[in-house]
Amino acid sequence: MNTNINMAVLIDGDNIPSARVKEMMEEIAKYGNPTIKRIYGDWTRPGLSKWKNLLLENAITPIQQYGYTTGKNATDSAMIIDAMDILYSEKVDGFCLVSSDSDFTRLATRLREAGMQVIGMGEKKTPNPFIVACDRFIYIEILKKQTEEKVDNKESDVDKISEKEIHLIRTTINDLSDDDGWAFLGDVGSLIQKKQPNFDSRNYGFEKLTPLIKSTDRFDIEQRETSRSRHKLIFVRNKSKRASKAKKR
Repeated sequence: MNTNINMAVLIDGDNIPSARVKEMMEEIAKYGNPTIKRIYGDWTRPGLSKWKNLLLENAITPIQQYGYTTGKNATDSAMIIDAMDILYSEKVDGFCLVSSDSDFTRLATRLREAGMQVIGMGEKKTPNPFIVACDRFIYIEILKKQTEEKVDNKESDVDKISEKEIHLIRTTINDLSDDDGWAFLGDVGSLIQKKQPNFDSRNYGFEKLTPLIKSTDRFDIEQRETSRSRHKLIFVRNKSKRASKAKKR
């Protein structure tokens, strides 16, 4: 993924907790240069007061949006209008939409239709339509600093790898494998992301895809040296069902 692209970061202040804003901005920096950073909300509301110092520390511009009608989310409309204005300004190559609200599904789809890279970020309660409308979707719950993870060793936010994820990895390897069944892990990871935007090794307690795959004991892993690079390339292959059963015995 190209990390040199300019990105617009648009945050739904009514729908995102302020506690992880620093980790959110660090994560976004992996995917591009956040040249535009805006957060939307009714800043006259006491509930948004926690954002004040965080916005100054992270150079995020607050956009005031009054709630004109009870039960209607004016913040969503303001954010969508701004996104389209930014799109037509041609100043960015991608967007990061930070919200757990499915109302931004159509916006994400429209931005991708225009050739924009769209990163979504929200809580695990985010509806699936918004998730799949993005190129990649990252759960805020996994954005914890390593020091915090060591202090609090609870695994309440870590999902177990299910047969559904195993099947996703297995079929993706089949899609990319050579005649001997081997596939380059980098390509496997990229295709998995396209198939399931919210797939992230950190959801299952692993920093990278390689240790996640190793933990399942369902795949062969091979490191290969190349003449052009000092780094070894990692290839993976599906284990035969016979081999897996034999190992369990």
